[in-house]
Amino acid sequence: MPHDHHDHFHHEGMSPSGHPYRTDNDTPLSYWQRMETAVRELLVEKGHLTLAEIAAQIGAMDARSPANGAAVVARAWTDPAFRARLLDDASEASREMGFDIGPLNLIAVENTEDTHNLIVCTLCSCYPRNLLGLPPDWYKTRAYRSRAVREPRAVLREFGLDLPDHVTVRVHDSTADMRYIVLPARPDGTEGLDERQLAALVTRDSMIGTGLPRRP
Repeated sequence: MPHDHHDHFHHEGMSPSGHPYRTDNDTPLSYWQRMETAVRELLVEKGHLTLAEIAAQIGAMDARSPANGAAVVARAWTDPAFRARLLDDASEASREMGFDIGPLNLIAVENTEDTHNLIVCTLCSCYPRNLLGLPPDWYKTRAYRSRAVREPRAVLREFGLDLPDHVTVRVHDSTADMRYIVLPARPDGTEGLDERQLAALVTRDSMIGTGLPRRP
């Protein structure tokens, strides 16, 4: 499928070898599962793909995790030139680190002393999966998608993040071809840490904007 909206249908209901299966024999396959099975079998039958190639792609998709995004953030914290490139063109900066995000337009937004950024997808669950892995369940809920725009401070407080009044909250709405990642502020007291140690402080929620990095 062309968009990330339905990425999870690509591997849902499939075994590692690429064959469909059901964990519950009493539960019929969904429309999207049946469609995926039909398209996959047609591609294999026509010789465009093999089951091994499909399984390899599924493995690559499942391997995506927030650790990729954390590595990008840590690099930006330690390399001012890279940070500038990330804020100018996050897609290319991510590719520079070996993370292929495809044709998507990735935009990095930086938290500062007076600005905090929050990411949402009001229409679906568009999300920078190649850097952050699968979106959390709450990101896809109607409540988060609507309230993050209407009352972002209230939403942040529910996540345990109560921002001072002088901090402006900016909400960014992802789309099918545009994604956002938050570049959180580097925690104080981390001057002696290397990139690997810094990456361990970067949380998934801090790259969405619903949290902050861990303290050392």
